[in-house]
Amino acid sequence: MTNAFPPVVMSIAASDPTCGAGLQADLLTLAAHGCHPLTVVTALTVQDTLGVEDVLPLDADWVSGQARALLEDMPVAAFKLGMLGSVEAISAVAEVLSDYPDTPVVFDPVLASGRGDVFADEDAVDAMIELLLPLTDILTPNSLEARRLAQELGPATSDLPECARRLIDAGCAHVLITGTHEPGARVVNTLYGSHGPLQSRGWERLPGSYHGSGCTLASAIAANLAWGAAMPDAVRAAQEYTWQSLAAGFRPGMGQHVPNRLWRSALRPDESIAEVAHAPLG
Repeated sequence: MTNAFPPVVMSIAASDPTCGAGLQADLLTLAAHGCHPLTVVTALTVQDTLGVEDVLPLDADWVSGQARALLEDMPVAAFKLGMLGSVEAISAVAEVLSDYPDTPVVFDPVLASGRGDVFADEDAVDAMIELLLPLTDILTPNSLEARRLAQELGPATSDLPECARRLIDAGCAHVLITGTHEPGARVVNTLYGSHGPLQSRGWERLPGSYHGSGCTLASAIAANLAWGAAMPDAVRAAQEYTWQSLAAGFRPGMGQHVPNRLWRSALRPDESIAEVAHAPLG
């Protein structure tokens, strides 16, 4: 009898001690989707909900060593990439991914924090484009990140379809550009493929600023792909999950709100942990 187990998804990203973004956000999102997360640490950060104070990138050999040890032990159904920390780490991650060409790669190109702390210089951006985009099944930049990446591939442009075209020409199979930073009462996210837009969905713009919304969306896409969903379905379901996580978000500190990735299992205001623990099954 075959031993069935949940799909395994590897997150390669930086640690965020607030659990608002980074590896910890990925872990929460993947677990909420019934996946088993594996975490490869690329950098340690000193941060709170107000912003990032310091970043300590890990040596590239440590990054690839973590990933290869896990991959030799467990089958991975999807990869999710976040902040990678250095050009050397980007190169090491690309080398690892190239050995698993049939495993989908979801890449959230974290270039800066919500406050504007820069995480990737020009050399790192160039390395992402050259080494990682050809291995990426779906890239999930916000509009600012899409324009920054596309600027390395041609003249500066504000036209998001043109940005998507350039990124796909650079090797991505799909690009999902999110519209959080664009004006309007609704946030419009558009999925592009090799022949142009595939789907566009608008979401009510929620008040406040959220820490880790991009991590949540990318991890949710990876989880859905790991369960076998087709790309358009995985993207559609991940957006619904992310919007609900933001709508149920909370502000535990003095800075940004944090998405509630466990909104599906959250207690009602009139419930207690003891009542749920002792409730009959079925």
